[in-house]
Amino acid sequence: MSLSIPSRIAGAAARRTSSKVFFAQSRHYHPSPSSQDATPPTKSVQELESSVETISARLHEMKTGLIPLGSPPVGPPTPTRARHQPDYDAAVDYRTSGFSPIPKRLMDGSEPGETVAAAVLSGAPQDLQARTVRIYRPAKTATQSGDWHSHHWIMDWDPLGKGYRWENPLMGWQSSADFMNGERIPFKSKEDAIAFATKQGYEYFVQEPNVRRFVPKAYANNFVHIPKRLKVIPTK
Repeated sequence: MSLSIPSRIAGAAARRTSSKVFFAQSRHYHPSPSSQDATPPTKSVQELESSVETISARLHEMKTGLIPLGSPPVGPPTPTRARHQPDYDAAVDYRTSGFSPIPKRLMDGSEPGETVAAAVLSGAPQDLQARTVRIYRPAKTATQSGDWHSHHWIMDWDPLGKGYRWENPLMGWQSSADFMNGERIPFKSKEDAIAFATKQGYEYFVQEPNVRRFVPKAYANNFVHIPKRLKVIPTK
């Protein structure tokens, strides 16, 4: 049974056809009439005062450096949280790897003190702000009599743990991914090293050198009369 041309056209028009619709890559948000007509919720004076006190306490903790910026409130500050500790929930912009140290506060020039931290304008990595330096004076080498190296003070960086040491698969030697590994800065005095660490904003600790104690001795003490039993017998 053959269909006429008008019936074929009518049948094709009655069938569903698929078509593509393209929308512009822009969004427009219009407030709905229901949201405009709705009255905003009101808060009591006590709730507003408590909210202001909470925000003020939070800003004070961030300013004093008791907690790192961007961390959720986890109770009252403790001395352990005030030090540099790795923050594994920090934002990506604050670190370069999962084991990078996180400073307790980012230096922006508002730090307390007489000098402005050099990290504000130096462009140094943010990981460097969380490092702890050691200030010490090297001891004299036991195999040599010269003491020239013990006349000045040295500042070096404490090694980082976890992902900063790895074993070379070719030779088996241990290497470090710490860019401050082996870095040493000499100073003429301890005060100069402390001033440099303070200017850079580093946490530091000073290791005082162990001074050898010389006890005066006399050969005549071997012949001093002792009425009781001798405590020291040089011949034995």
